[in-house]
Amino acid sequence: MKASEMKKGQTILVDGKLYWIVDYQHVKLGKGGAVFQTKIKKLEDGSIQNIRLRSDESVEEAYLDKRKYEYLYSAGSEHVLMDTADYEQLSLDDETFGDGSKYLKPNTELEVSMYEGKPVIVNLPNTVDLEVTDTAPEIKGATATNQYKPATLETGLVVQVPPFIKIGEILRIDTRTGEYLTRAK
Repeated sequence: MKASEMKKGQTILVDGKLYWIVDYQHVKLGKGGAVFQTKIKKLEDGSIQNIRLRSDESVEEAYLDKRKYEYLYSAGSEHVLMDTADYEQLSLDDETFGDGSKYLKPNTELEVSMYEGKPVIVNLPNTVDLEVTDTAPEIKGATATNQYKPATLETGLVVQVPPFIKIGEILRIDTRTGEYLTRAK
């Protein structure tokens, strides 16, 4: 595909290595033609690079096989997932799975992107609902705005929450930022 057809979130091959397009900008240089200033992330080790591509240059798009999986459990640094189509189990290490185990309860559905049969990207749901297992009690008369306290959730994740949150409440957490959004209904 031509560089002008790139989109954020696409995967491409550069020098035989798999990269994910983080961001790109169309930049007009003072002398010469316009270029695409592209920020790419190497999926192998997570390093980020900046490359410049002319709009008529071609990049090789990598097609990923996306499959639905169900998170089963974690044992040490291994995380076990089950393919929802054929019930085959897949074991991922901490490096591939990332921070996902902090947000997931057993039986949570997620999407795994595979390249040449190897898992490369684990896509978590955007939000998860988790129960508060420990937090400081509510302080009566605390009226200062933006006053937050730490709360430990059932998966061990610690987030900052408003002072009215109590133990046992179910909270909606954004998995992209790790922040408290609201109480779950």
